[in-house]
Amino acid sequence: VGLPAMTAQDLRRPPVHPTRLAFALVGWVLLCFAAATMGGFFPPGDWYAALKKPSWNPPGWVFGPVWTALYTMMAVAAWLVWKRGGFAAQRRPLILFLMQLALNALWTPLFFGLHWPGAAFAEITLLWLAIAATTAAFRPVSRAAVWLLVPYLAWVSFAAGLNFTLWRLNS
Repeated sequence: VGLPAMTAQDLRRPPVHPTRLAFALVGWVLLCFAAATMGGFFPPGDWYAALKKPSWNPPGWVFGPVWTALYTMMAVAAWLVWKRGGFAAQRRPLILFLMQLALNALWTPLFFGLHWPGAAFAEITLLWLAIAATTAAFRPVSRAAVWLLVPYLAWVSFAAGLNFTLWRLNS
């Protein structure tokens, strides 16, 4: 896995101070975990417990550790891209990242809050497309960022299949 080649613009750009890099990383982590807080506002509850579930539905305790790891990797991926010139240089990839993060936060209220698994499935399909677009936009900037998003795309693929199955089993 190679790093992107340095451009003339990169060579002219002064290095970012380590303190600024650290604050930026903390900012990306806080932003990603702000999206994660939606889960606290809309816990699964009795409605979800009563749903018919497939045999391959993971136990509830799996979701917390998986999402903690995924949000952390997402934050580091965004930070790696941001490090390559900030929003000025990486506007498109970072806007795509923010769009997918907003879609990520929207799924929980649709599924667990409003109990709309059909709408949640349509939304998670858009989320998957947004993650794929973000991953493609990150590729020329940071291969490491791409690899950090791969588990997220895989998990959302699994979650979309589970969402669809729950919707069909309970319609």
